[in-house]
Amino acid sequence: MQAGSPPSASHQQVKPSSTASSTGRCGACGPGFASPLDAMKGPREEILYVPCIYRNTGRNQPDFLATVDVNPESPNYCQVIHRLPMPNVGDELHHSGWNTCSSCFGDTTKKRNRLILPSLISSRIYVVDVGTDPRAPRLFKVVNPEDVFWKCNLGYPHTSHCLGSGEIMISTLGDPAGNGKGGFILLDGETFEIKGNWEKGDKSPPMGYDFWYQPRHNVLISTEWGVPKCLGYGFDPNDLKKGRYGCRLNVWDWTTHTYVQAIDVGEDAAPLEIRFLHNPDAAEGFVGCTISSAIHRFYRTERGDWAAEKVIQVPSKKVEGWLLPDMPGFITDILISLDDRFLYFSNWLHGDVRQYDISDTRRPRLVGQVFVGGSIAKGGTVAVCGDEELQSQPDPFVIQGKRVSGGPQMIQLSLDGKRLYVTTSLYSAWDRQFYPQLIRDGSVMLQLDVDTEKGGLTVNQNFLVDFGKEPGGPCLAHEIRYPGGDCTSDIWV
Repeated sequence: MQAGSPPSASHQQVKPSSTASSTGRCGACGPGFASPLDAMKGPREEILYVPCIYRNTGRNQPDFLATVDVNPESPNYCQVIHRLPMPNVGDELHHSGWNTCSSCFGDTTKKRNRLILPSLISSRIYVVDVGTDPRAPRLFKVVNPEDVFWKCNLGYPHTSHCLGSGEIMISTLGDPAGNGKGGFILLDGETFEIKGNWEKGDKSPPMGYDFWYQPRHNVLISTEWGVPKCLGYGFDPNDLKKGRYGCRLNVWDWTTHTYVQAIDVGEDAAPLEIRFLHNPDAAEGFVGCTISSAIHRFYRTERGDWAAEKVIQVPSKKVEGWLLPDMPGFITDILISLDDRFLYFSNWLHGDVRQYDISDTRRPRLVGQVFVGGSIAKGGTVAVCGDEELQSQPDPFVIQGKRVSGGPQMIQLSLDGKRLYVTTSLYSAWDRQFYPQLIRDGSVMLQLDVDTEKGGLTVNQNFLVDFGKEPGGPCLAHEIRYPGGDCTSDIWV
């Protein structure tokens, strides 16, 4: 066993808080839930918020925030019931976060009523009022890119997390000129004005992307995608092995806000989404590396620093008729169930969603897998010549008579862990390059039924949200949020 490796998750079960409501009711004692297990008892999701993108589609329309009805008892089930267009064209909405979440549980002065929408390309930050009418959000405030540039010397904002202080923190990919630079924008939680940079000191990582923090261990860890000006127009294989894609997990001291350690996870690995276990006592978690198609477990060592080990490798497939002779799985999103039992991730190019039992965090065990699109389906332009996992190429994915374009990308799990939602757009420039039919047809949202006892994933054939039928033309749907918070938005401290 590796020196300094903490016990597996089976020995770090999430404990209910003594302050929690036994019903898991949201909002009784401030925003969110007292503990991850209380959140699992929370209400079933009835609506979802989904950013929808028109950039790079050839349609001169602003991106919009879609409200989707997912209540099976509703006459509007699987329909977009409201659209909030942004006031500008070409923003590239991407991820979203909250003004406050479970990190502020117990503070009755706080209310989860504003959704934060950073724009990956324009660097605008939209603040959306979802409290006045959750089914019909309205624009509350716009933070202009000039403020981001001048006050923080940052650009290309990505992940937004609420802090226990009531502030809002947003990670960035680079500087205003499109060079790589890891940093964080700090917003006031009441006025949503930029307060400045979160980070302090002279050192900063060469790139940024996602982040997760855990005050109990005095740590924030951020990830790296790539240099923004190289990513903006698509994936160029010539950028590989030139330091233009990320290779590190970057460790920050939570108290001093300083950059203290870099953990190498492999050249051009492009580590994207990072998740600590939800149990705030657990000093470990997982990160998904896109280009290398690996899952690394990170953990605190006995020395007090941090380390990572690869625990899952998705083998590349030997192919013909594609950009390169080897096609990676392209792990683009990961999440962990609120009880820290299951890890889920999507392979955007291979086309499958996977479920792993992580009771032993050092030895994840594959227990569920389903193909819902991708680049290797039978009858397509790509022929698989060598495959370590499959005996034959999967069949094209068709649901309710529609052949799904693209591959599984963003995922979101219901609080009780029984439903996994999936959208199919990654990033408009890469969608256009890898899945041109996605630009023509628009993306979709799917729902997978989850076996939470033994593991297993099956497609719910009755669920389909088709963003190819939008009034403004087919669009690209990305990240998914629930009004009451979810397992990728809320952090327990």
